[in-house]
Amino acid sequence: MLMMFAVFGAAGLVMEVFWTGLGSLLARDRRATSKTSIWMFFIYGMGAFLTPVMGVIYPMFWLLRGMIYAACIFLIEYAFGRAMKAISACPWDYSDVRLNVHGVIRLDYAPVWMAVGLIMEQIYFGFFA
Repeated sequence: MLMMFAVFGAAGLVMEVFWTGLGSLLARDRRATSKTSIWMFFIYGMGAFLTPVMGVIYPMFWLLRGMIYAACIFLIEYAFGRAMKAISACPWDYSDVRLNVHGVIRLDYAPVWMAVGLIMEQIYFGFFA
């Protein structure tokens, strides 16, 4: 479990660095700078605890699996976001985005979280199952 936690945490950081770098590139920052927080390693690492869910839902259609992963990620993101905001340590703030919930989740990120869940699923089945 510890190895899965580390792999999921590292994979999440890599995806986040790519995502934020792509966002800055699209905003015309030719340096394509990225931004993340060390706390994100631990949040992405929590994906290791979703592996029992992965085993159960793997036979389902990929779109349904993606929606389940997005819902699970939203729950984790919301719980951690609220807890981290309470101690002024939350590295993200979506308060200025139209489809936000308490500034800690963005509902328009559902497709992104679906993709992240499906990628993490492939990491799990490719290396651990």
